[in-house]
Amino acid sequence: MFENKAGSQPSGRPAPVQRRGVERVRAILEAAEVLLCEQGYEGSTLKAIGERTGIPQASIYHYFGDRNQVDVELARRHVHELDIRIIAALERRVSKNLNQAIVVYVDLLLTYFREFPAFVELWYFGRSPAVAEVAQAFDEAQAELFWRYLIDRNFIGADTPRLVVELAFEAGNKLFDAAFRRSRSGDELTIAETKRLINAYLSTYAP
Repeated sequence: MFENKAGSQPSGRPAPVQRRGVERVRAILEAAEVLLCEQGYEGSTLKAIGERTGIPQASIYHYFGDRNQVDVELARRHVHELDIRIIAALERRVSKNLNQAIVVYVDLLLTYFREFPAFVELWYFGRSPAVAEVAQAFDEAQAELFWRYLIDRNFIGADTPRLVVELAFEAGNKLFDAAFRRSRSGDELTIAETKRLINAYLSTYAP
């Protein structure tokens, strides 16, 4: 095979300039996350991020064209992690009926939001059109995943349209929004009613 020429970068190792860029992007996103928790959505501006990281605002624009791009990247990272957790939970926990499946799913979402309050700020209080697109794609993918899960376990009829579960997700999203507007940790009573409402609706499609 070809040998590395003297002075060339070892295979798989990013160049110093690349490493610096990766480190700066990480610092920007971490600062945005902290600011969302400390100062809310309105306080996590690019100027504030620059002050927190020591990265000049002009340099931030080299990595993110505007505030929306920071929001979208943060949202995508959270959605990716949440997706992994949901798939693992559904595979690991054996639900005996529809209600248990709904409880597992809703509780997992609730746990994640409570663990990452910055995500709550981004998802519910500062949802820009760009973040809304990420949310819609996530909801559509999760609705299909949960629809197949419920059918595979015979919790809903095999002929149940996917639209049914998509509507359940839309209703659940509205109620989660209400829960976190009532309390930054998610109002318990509203969450309980969310489970009850979704279970009552999907139960009408039980085989």
